[in-house]
Amino acid sequence: MGKKILVVEDDHTTSKYLKEIFEDNGYKATIASDGAIAEALVKRIKPDLITLDLEMPKEWGPRFYRKMVQNKELKDTPVIVISGLSDPKHAIKNAVAVINKPFNPDKVLKVVKETIG
Repeated sequence: MGKKILVVEDDHTTSKYLKEIFEDNGYKATIASDGAIAEALVKRIKPDLITLDLEMPKEWGPRFYRKMVQNKELKDTPVIVISGLSDPKHAIKNAVAVINKPFNPDKVLKVVKETIG
């Protein structure tokens, strides 16, 4: 399998759907259901890209992101925010894209391909 994507999403249906989209297109996808799980996984799998929901139980997206960018090995990992919030643009200032839910899978894939190939 190809490049690694970490899907950080607490909604099971959405995370499963994203995983299928990515794997159907040659990527290896791993799911983290909240920021605390994502924190452990990101260090272990060192993904090429992360899709990040903002509102999650336990550890929410922006807090996970702030911790991640403090790590030298992970700070340049591209992040695509996929959120149901009405105005998520400013939550992750260095996100490569901000996509609102419900999302168009073709749009998500286009951004992924433009970002990591």
